[in-house]
Amino acid sequence: MAERRLQGLQRVLGVNALFSTAYGNVGSSIYYALGLVASFALGLTPVVFLITGVIFFFTAATYAEGTSMFPEAGGSSSFARRAFNELWSFVAAWGQMLNYTITIAISAFFVPHYIGGLFWEPLRHGPADVIFAIGVIAVLALVNVRGVQESARVNVVLAIVDFLTQLLLVAVGLLLVFSPQTLIDNIHLGVAPPWQDFLLAIPVGMIAYTGIETISNMAEEARDERRTIPAAIKRVVIAVFVIYAALPIVALSALPVERTADGAYRTLLGVGQEDGGYAGDPVLGVVRHLELGPLQHAAEAYVALLAATILLIAANAGILGVSRLVYSMGIHRQVPDGLRRLHPRHGTPWVGILVFAAVACLAVIPGEAAFLGNVYAFGAMLSFTIAHVAVIRLRRTMPDAPRPYRGPGRIGSLPLFAVLGGLGTGLAFVTVTVMHVEVAAAGVGWLLLGVGVYVAYRRRQGLDLTSTKRVAVPHPVVDHEVEYDSILVAFDGLRYDETAIGTAARLASRRRRGIHVLVTIPVPSSSPIDAALPDQEARARELIERARLQAGRRVTGHAVRVRAGQAGRVIVKEATAMRARAIVMGLSGRGGATLYSRTVETVLANRPCRVIIAAAPGSAGRVDQLQAAALLG
Repeated sequence: MAERRLQGLQRVLGVNALFSTAYGNVGSSIYYALGLVASFALGLTPVVFLITGVIFFFTAATYAEGTSMFPEAGGSSSFARRAFNELWSFVAAWGQMLNYTITIAISAFFVPHYIGGLFWEPLRHGPADVIFAIGVIAVLALVNVRGVQESARVNVVLAIVDFLTQLLLVAVGLLLVFSPQTLIDNIHLGVAPPWQDFLLAIPVGMIAYTGIETISNMAEEARDERRTIPAAIKRVVIAVFVIYAALPIVALSALPVERTADGAYRTLLGVGQEDGGYAGDPVLGVVRHLELGPLQHAAEAYVALLAATILLIAANAGILGVSRLVYSMGIHRQVPDGLRRLHPRHGTPWVGILVFAAVACLAVIPGEAAFLGNVYAFGAMLSFTIAHVAVIRLRRTMPDAPRPYRGPGRIGSLPLFAVLGGLGTGLAFVTVTVMHVEVAAAGVGWLLLGVGVYVAYRRRQGLDLTSTKRVAVPHPVVDHEVEYDSILVAFDGLRYDETAIGTAARLASRRRRGIHVLVTIPVPSSSPIDAALPDQEARARELIERARLQAGRRVTGHAVRVRAGQAGRVIVKEATAMRARAIVMGLSGRGGATLYSRTVETVLANRPCRVIIAAAPGSAGRVDQLQAAALLG
């Protein structure tokens, strides 16, 4: 009988899931970036966002081309490894680590400002905002150590809600407060803002585009990655341009630049709460000046709660980014192995999570949002510039390599988008470094610390500084031969179901069919999908062997890693690929009742063949009714 080989690492994330995760990060940054940029750029804030939007477009094209060539986690670090060597890969990765750490800090820092503006005013000021932010980081770190289960469906819903809310805010603002004359009057070239502040606002404005690395870091989980990754990046670029080009115009119309009694210029968007401004919650400040009548309070409450929720998700995404990046760096022998050590029970890189969460807490303590924004710009511009230069070099060193996506424009062999993007991010990096001594000290100190650890660790391991050396990671339980036309028994999680195996054995005995056991291994979002999980893999092997003892030598099996909410789709995909005649699954007991799990519901809704739900004798609940529905197909 014909046979095929199934792979254990499933690529299940489509364009929508990739887009929603990235936009959830990028879209969240407007809730603090608007105030930070306005504090520097004043009436030229819309111009700054336009300039940074163009740079973002070039950067997104670079990431689309590089990630489609090498669909693996790492982003700029991965590109630099292929284009240069491991040392440059480390520098890019260490810059990314700074980005993630500051994203955690700045997102958590702005959560209390939005909540405080609605419920408790002291949260908008220090030290309450700092204490609250540290508490947020600590809770999220502990949740991620235990293994946060993040649903792609929830990400999609929240990203759509966030985008539609921002779009509605723009539409209402254009209708109620938009004033071209006000925007013109806001501008005092060379005076408000001074040219130095305008130039500094550009790298700070790039903080609005934090999150583009997210899609690259999810590349190993993307379905049809060479197509879906560029498509998701394009959607992010379009959505970002729509919001970030229009919202600053509405904001500067609602909160225009004004001249104070001492002759200084300001907009309340960039003024601290202690002076009656909205630097800590700029989007809420815009809503408060739309004059919505009876809907005013409801609108403020909705925006404040949505902003706090999105910022919490962004802070959590920063911790997820840290956890996956520190694991990847450990695998490539860039940082001490202890940082990537997985928790023996939860399977998460708990040491790395706690270490960099502690660094984020330290960054929050001064309570200086502008400093955090500038430090983020330092790390982001460094990583982005390395990514651009790497893609330029890859066009020369690997001209014939498959490029499912090519960025727009070229001059000879030079990719025009990467050249222009590299110039933009490189100049922004120089600007933020030269104009802020404290930022330069923090950023350069971070790089020196990282390089020092890298050099010491590589020498202790007997390795040079440039060669790529991976840690040998045991392969998961895969590569078992699977017969066509067999019966698929799906174990949702690492639980054995004797009734399901017994049902499958009776069905198989009638026509001498094979039985294939599929064990899903849940992987926490804070761990890479290919992380070493020896305890879980050993348990999966035990389940397959136990099934073989119960049903005989006809049983084969393999394990597959899944994220939260993906098990049902993976089971359907496996059943379709192996032409299964039937899928057999067990019922799970919840609170004394026997109910369908979400996985079973997904399999039933998308069944490619007959689905049989096996319930243990004496199970309570809707078993008879559910079995009747399950046998359809």
